[in-house]
Amino acid sequence: MDLQTAIQETQCALNLVLNNKFSEALDLLKPWWKHSMYHALGYSSILVMQATMTFEHRDIQAAMATIKEALHTCQRFRKKNSVIGSLSSLISNRKSPSCLCVTEEMHAEICYAECLLQKAMLTFVQVRTVYLFTCLPVYMFTCDENMISFIKGGIKVQTSYQIYKDCQNGISTSQDPDGQSDVFRQFDGGVKLGVGSFNLMLSLLPHRILRLLEFIGFSGNRAFGLSQLKEGASSHSLRSIFCALTLLFYNTYVSLILGTGEGNLAEADALLEPYQQKYPKGSIVLFYSARISTLRGNFEKARAKYEECISSQQEWKQIHHLCYWELMWTHSYQQEWQQAYEYADLLCKESRWSKAIYVYQKAAILSMMSEEDVKKTGEDVVELFKSGPHK
Repeated sequence: MDLQTAIQETQCALNLVLNNKFSEALDLLKPWWKHSMYHALGYSSILVMQATMTFEHRDIQAAMATIKEALHTCQRFRKKNSVIGSLSSLISNRKSPSCLCVTEEMHAEICYAECLLQKAMLTFVQVRTVYLFTCLPVYMFTCDENMISFIKGGIKVQTSYQIYKDCQNGISTSQDPDGQSDVFRQFDGGVKLGVGSFNLMLSLLPHRILRLLEFIGFSGNRAFGLSQLKEGASSHSLRSIFCALTLLFYNTYVSLILGTGEGNLAEADALLEPYQQKYPKGSIVLFYSARISTLRGNFEKARAKYEECISSQQEWKQIHHLCYWELMWTHSYQQEWQQAYEYADLLCKESRWSKAIYVYQKAAILSMMSEEDVKKTGEDVVELFKSGPHK
């Protein structure tokens, strides 16, 4: 399968994901995922996303095995020498017979870097899962192995970061007078996603930690990172949606949680608007639409959107859990404690993300209710506060 067809098929799979057809997306990618770098990236991305939401051991193991195979697939297409030389060659000799080979090598670098990041993230999730879901003596017995895994994950992040830097440097030092080919535009979108995300993520770290990371080659410029992501979101490439989702997450969660600003809701609306038209029933789109309404204080509209998001698909229940969390808070903001309790209770029963937080939230909400209403629930508030994990 040629590169252009592989990108188009992966885009089709992405459209299926955004339309809540997760299994169909996997079925589309599966026949070629061991032979095409983009099919491998897409297939592993879906499984990694599922594993990071479920925290199920079998999902994590399946995703880890898949991402290792995806790295092998990407490795087969990578160039042995500098990717910067490949970039210059592509732009100056794009119409030459060797163009296809060169562009495959360039795209293999980006796909390989993305797979490395996914593997690193999955490694960190794996370590956290061992801590959360095993007894303390077992965790202490395996802590050396987990520390090694953590270090390996860090090395993968650094390798991925360096690949993105090399690719970005290659683009910035090259000339393209004839305009960009589609394969180059797709490559450029991948670079903007990686460089923008890294710069934004690193810029959010405490200054002392960032200065330490600079000694090993990392750097974080928030303004540059945001500009790269904005350019990537408007590039009409395969990764445009991921640039948009990164910016949405920053504006609706990160900037508020870390106190870096109030979040640019006007920009969030503008980023989401084209996807609301294209994927009106997509759970991810509905979720962010509800989140923006929540931040604007329009709780009735937000709740309607969260409910629509829940009913839009039944395959990935973890998306429901995200909605339960937000619904719990929208009811809490309006002191509707009974409804807030019901969603906190659902999270305690269904989600594996953090039992301690869910139990604490449920107990805190019950503390705001009358004694009569608490008795109707059959809960013991004091026992709930005492029952946090002791692992």
